[in-house]
Amino acid sequence: KRKKNKMCGRYVVTKPVTKTIDLVKTKIKVEDKDNYNAHPTQMQPIIKSYTNGRALENCSWGLVPSWAKGKKDFRPLINARLETLMEKVSFKKLIQTSRCLVVADGYYEWKRENKEKTPYYFTKVDSEIMFFAGIYQNNQFCIITREATNTVKDIHHREPLIIGEEQISNYLNIKKEGTDVLRNIKPPELKFHEISKDVNKPINNDSSLINLKA
Repeated sequence: KRKKNKMCGRYVVTKPVTKTIDLVKTKIKVEDKDNYNAHPTQMQPIIKSYTNGRALENCSWGLVPSWAKGKKDFRPLINARLETLMEKVSFKKLIQTSRCLVVADGYYEWKRENKEKTPYYFTKVDSEIMFFAGIYQNNQFCIITREATNTVKDIHHREPLIIGEEQISNYLNIKKEGTDVLRNIKPPELKFHEISKDVNKPINNDSSLINLKA
């Protein structure tokens, strides 16, 4: 069984069309709406690179590898570890051919102490848009994670691999070795605060979720 405390199982994305207008050529079935509780199996906006330019398009969060198709109890893979990308059959080809960026404002993580899990909301210190490194297969995607950096690891041992705008072209260029590009990306500084446990229910979805816990 895979470990249950997977990282990055929820995130926030607001105004994805407006925020990526200078980065993409077209948008495919994406609306400029806000999602304060993006969760696995939902359709979410990602950036893909095509021969005629980049597109912002909706894809389902969670990969089902070909070997798992038809298995009823298989849970789609929502995260892929940078350290083992080239070892996993499900991911090795995709990091070479099918890279994407997941558009986000911030993400949620839970600190586990004994049986208690406390949610936190993470954003960049400069509050700018985030781009998570991802891989995709058809209309499904998966977020790449790395070992957590100093400030984050008090809360959780993993964090999404966040790409700066200046690294986007490098990562999406499949002539470059994907894992090499990612290993050389310095994580941005993140800030975080405790939030209400309302985020635990995917049905809750409004801006109050990211507020500092009263």
